[in-house]
Amino acid sequence: MVVKVGTSTLTNDLEKSNLRSFDRIACVLSDIQNMGYEVILVSSGAIALGTNKLKMKTRPTSMRLKQAAAAVGQCSIMHLYDKFFNDYDKTIAQILLNAEDMEMEEKKENLTNTFDALLEMGIIPVVNENDSVSYTEIDSEDRLFGDNDMLSAVVAVLCRAQKLVILSDIDGFYDSDPRLYPNAKRIERINVIDEDVQSFAGGAGSRRGTGGMKTKLQAANLATSQGIDTIITNGKNPSVLYEIIKGGSVGTLFVGKR
Repeated sequence: MVVKVGTSTLTNDLEKSNLRSFDRIACVLSDIQNMGYEVILVSSGAIALGTNKLKMKTRPTSMRLKQAAAAVGQCSIMHLYDKFFNDYDKTIAQILLNAEDMEMEEKKENLTNTFDALLEMGIIPVVNENDSVSYTEIDSEDRLFGDNDMLSAVVAVLCRAQKLVILSDIDGFYDSDPRLYPNAKRIERINVIDEDVQSFAGGAGSRRGTGGMKTKLQAANLATSQGIDTIITNGKNPSVLYEIIKGGSVGTLFVGKR
């Protein structure tokens, strides 16, 4: 199982680290691994946590400051994950990727071998995009790894995952933006991502993250095309992962093509 957690889940309304979220994610993923599942965590949040640690009043806009914030924030994220996963007797590993790593066959093979070796040893890989050097991904309007949504799908395909779970800041995929339209309806199951479904995807989500439903839909499209069931659900309660494992109806399920 590949689980992607976004910036909005890892930070609070003051844009500081949400320690309860870090702890809950570590607890649930550790427990799931204890149940016999292999788990990979794809985590956003480096720029947001770096911005806070550097005591910047607003999120940086220049490339050099964004990359500086990402470099600092990545240390903070891994420190917190290492602390909380260690509380549950788990070892984690850091893997930083950029688009080029996926385009070269030799690099892809090396990555697959690394993931396989870590999982075989019972280690939980924590994956993030290498924002401190990957300038094309930070500023591109239609970037490949939009807030790591696409990155999580690529990792899921690379590692032959059975499920991809994207923890968002809303309860699933809706027929319109639930923040703007109170009558918006959550779609429980989507078998085919057609033009009608694509028309429902709006812009970015919360102000703390950069990935909206558009990038999540792109991620679901990639993963399902390779037979991977993809679920979009709210990250406020990571315990929903237990229900997903049991096959319960949580968030929105995009059915993998068999």
